Amino acid sequence: MRKGVKVFVLCVLVLFLLAAAAAVYCYRCLHYWQGDLKRTISAGFEEKDAALPDGSVIHYAEGPAGGPPLLLIHGQTGTWADYARVLPALSENWHVYAVDCYGHGASSHNESKYYLRENGDDLIWFLQQVVGQPAVVSGHSSGGLLAAYVAAYGGSAVAGAVLEDPPVFSTEPGNFESSFAYLDTYKPMHDYTAGPQTECWEAYYMRRCLWGQLYMASSMEGLANYAQHYHETHPGQPVQYFFMPESINFTFLYTAQYDFRFGGHFYDYSWHSGISHADLLAAVKVPTVFLHTKASYTERGVLLAASSDEQARQAVQLIGDCELIELSSNHDIHRFKPRLFIDAVNRLL
Repeated sequence: MRKGVKVFVLCVLVLFLLAAAAAVYCYRCLHYWQGDLKRTISAGFEEKDAALPDGSVIHYAEGPAGGPPLLLIHGQTGTWADYARVLPALSENWHVYAVDCYGHGASSHNESKYYLRENGDDLIWFLQQVVGQPAVVSGHSSGGLLAAYVAAYGGSAVAGAVLEDPPVFSTEPGNFESSFAYLDTYKPMHDYTAGPQTECWEAYYMRRCLWGQLYMASSMEGLANYAQHYHETHPGQPVQYFFMPESINFTFLYTAQYDFRFGGHFYDYSWHSGISHADLLAAVKVPTVFLHTKASYTERGVLLAASSDEQARQAVQLIGDCELIELSSNHDIHRFKPRLFIDAVNRLL
């Protein structure tokens, strides 16, 4: 009897621990971003707006004056809050300005600004008129291309640059069509906006995303249906899966604040304003750190990275005064390798 009781108690204890672990996991899946944002606000960051002479508005968060200025430019579908995980630590050594790009967050949603040159020129204005002293500029993904533009043409307003896994060369004609970004996001986004839109974007995307077809094709129909149900039962809220990791849920966190026309210009190459990546990178003359997630490929040769290893090394050679840091990581280095990102930025103190 005693042995049976002990076995029963042990089984109950194991089940309790498993249930507790599952509850903690599900909580983190839904609330992963809240702690970062609370710590950012506690560190002294405040949201502000800068109005340009033409009426455009750049929304941004500014931290306390912890050192020289640092401008952060998020990637596509993000907002300034995309950097919340690293902002408190960065503010110890920098006076941080984290902006919303046009078509994102609370910055102007004016399609005439959804181009590398137009957005880049206004960010240079921001450095000159709001920041007011030479700054290091750091950008992630498409924001990395914007950071390169600001570094190339910002003159004395720019002291250095950190390019975080930018899609150099891979998003130009002839290369883009065989990249993960094109097949996973921009082609489905183009087709969605051009079609009847009978379901929410999140459901449409989950049915067609490349990563889903590669790794869990049999589950994607159910995940898409879940997204549509969540969208209908949680109006105005981002679709989030209580059982999926942050790397998936974060994809949809700021979608409601994103103008799909921005992605449309990326799809048809007009976003680049006719500027070749080779010319853009060769014009960067400030000390630069280039963070590159090492590339891999599908069996059919689809690039599963922002750029190939060869393309990243070519970019570094064109810049000249540039340190290349290659790593194995998720594309969002500042979120999933925050200490490495912070150390890379601090190299330019």
